[in-house]
Amino acid sequence: MSNLDLRPAPTVCGGRQDVTAQPVRELLAAKRVPLGESTMVRRLLPNLGRRMVGAWCFIDHYGPDDIAQEPGMRVPPHPHMGLQTVSWLHDGEVLHRDSVGSLQTVRPGELGLMTSGRAISHSEESPREHARLLHGAQLWVALPDGDRHIAPMWEHHAELPRVTGGGGLRATVVLGELDGAASPGTTFTPLMGADIALAAGTDARLPVRPDFEYAALTMSGESEVDGVRLAPGSLLYLGCGRAELPLRADVDSALMLLGGEPFEEKIVMWWNFIGRSHDEISQAREDWTSGSGSRFGEVHGYDGAPLPAPELPPVPLKPRGRAR
Repeated sequence: MSNLDLRPAPTVCGGRQDVTAQPVRELLAAKRVPLGESTMVRRLLPNLGRRMVGAWCFIDHYGPDDIAQEPGMRVPPHPHMGLQTVSWLHDGEVLHRDSVGSLQTVRPGELGLMTSGRAISHSEESPREHARLLHGAQLWVALPDGDRHIAPMWEHHAELPRVTGGGGLRATVVLGELDGAASPGTTFTPLMGADIALAAGTDARLPVRPDFEYAALTMSGESEVDGVRLAPGSLLYLGCGRAELPLRADVDSALMLLGGEPFEEKIVMWWNFIGRSHDEISQAREDWTSGSGSRFGEVHGYDGAPLPAPELPPVPLKPRGRAR
């Protein structure tokens, strides 16, 4: 999924300056952003209060939207470098095309994982014949320096491991490992992502790692995470230092738990690129705009023009750590 902001602000991330070593409860407000022709998303990372959670650096939550009479999601071909995209759905379908030749419909409970590496382009759209509701999350993971120039690749995992906890808790492990269950998705840093369903009346404790920082994204219902009641579309930053996480729900609810070892490298994130310097970002923009050397390849089959790159800000982009 693309950042369709016409004036994207550069975001400096990484380092341990703002990593909270103790458990905290920081509720982060979302920014509403249009995505394509008929979809609005709630952008939760990067946020003025928090730039990253482990290697997770971008979170959009959308829906549930009634798109029965709408085209639904339509994100034209656009580039990425230095990151992974994670597509996760609760309702609807998304048709993925990319410049390495992938063509895949992603459905609820299935992992669509694209590793951009040095460069890739892709498009995302609702199929012509699609379900009435569209509801999901799009997330990005920053790649560490040693892996960010690898060849691009696409993974689709229709079957993912599940964890069943006490008191009505069920979890699907999207990436990484949770309570002994490991996702088949490729990761490059210690991290985890899980989709957690809480039945009405759930009162459970989920084992987590004290060396990871965590955040909880409420997808539906009204869950209570470590004593904080969360409405859908809320992101609660939890810090580090926990061995278990209390979870409650009075009604059927769902949330995503995202965590990881704090990302130590300093990075620059602008538009759909993650690099380490202004010159890297500038060159990527130029390569996409000019089509120079077909660095990002070509997406075949999408009915529409590629997404043009915004103008770079006048001030040079500099990595300065995870500024708050």
